[in-house]
Amino acid sequence: MNSRLRPILSTDMRVVSSINEMQFIAAEARKSGKRISFVPTMGFLHSGHASLLKEGRTRGDILVLSIFVNPAQFGAGEDFDRYPRDMERDSSIAAEAGVDFIFTCTPAEMYPADYQTWVDVTELTLPLCGASRPGHFRGVTTVVCKLFNIVLPHIALFGKKDYQQLAVIRRMVTDLNMPVEVVGMPIIREPDGLAMSSRNKYLSPDERKSSLCLSRALQSVRASYHAGERNAERLKQIVNNIIALEPAVIIDYVELRHCETLAEVAMVDNHSLLALAVKVGTTRLIDNCVLGEDD
Repeated sequence: MNSRLRPILSTDMRVVSSINEMQFIAAEARKSGKRISFVPTMGFLHSGHASLLKEGRTRGDILVLSIFVNPAQFGAGEDFDRYPRDMERDSSIAAEAGVDFIFTCTPAEMYPADYQTWVDVTELTLPLCGASRPGHFRGVTTVVCKLFNIVLPHIALFGKKDYQQLAVIRRMVTDLNMPVEVVGMPIIREPDGLAMSSRNKYLSPDERKSSLCLSRALQSVRASYHAGERNAERLKQIVNNIIALEPAVIIDYVELRHCETLAEVAMVDNHSLLALAVKVGTTRLIDNCVLGEDD
């Protein structure tokens, strides 16, 4: 049996650092009738990523995790160079979750000299994080498209904390007729309510406490919605009032939008997305909830 295919039939996890090798492994797996589940990440895994991997394990015969800190989705002055990286820790979490292959490669292999091709979803990328981070989603969609071509998954799992990213990837898959099922998974939170994020590592103890205003704001809006409030401006004001109590927290945006189209709404319903982005000190955090769904 080809040594590159051995993990398909055993519990050994392998790290694959070549695009060509990963494509070969994926193609051979598909030929043998195996279903590939895929979780793309930038590494520094936490329990939120682990939840995606565990679900992926149940949905496929082969589970692939990618770890690639994608320079194309970082703007000037953002945290590409200091983004947390810990391959040894990530490998331990991946093995515990039952990953068969970790795919990782260098930026130079992903974007070789004279690279010119980009994937751009136009309308869904304009508001929210797209307005604050020009070019960010072009980098996201391009790398995810490339990863789909490398890993050849049947199913790909993404967390709903990056809600706009999930909507954009779903649009790309639909528009480009990609044969990939995209699954959005619930936000995983710390016991105190903070949404898990690799960037939480940046927070000082005081900033960590201040950041809890995000989950408090979401809970307050949900309570008001279930009590009958439907006016978007009044619900946004609840968020503004709660965050204003934390001097270290600066609002980037507080938006209520349709959960599929991301269009602004004046009156909310069960399909309305409350999306927040803030700076806590120097750390940018996002969070969200769909008013008609449980977190």
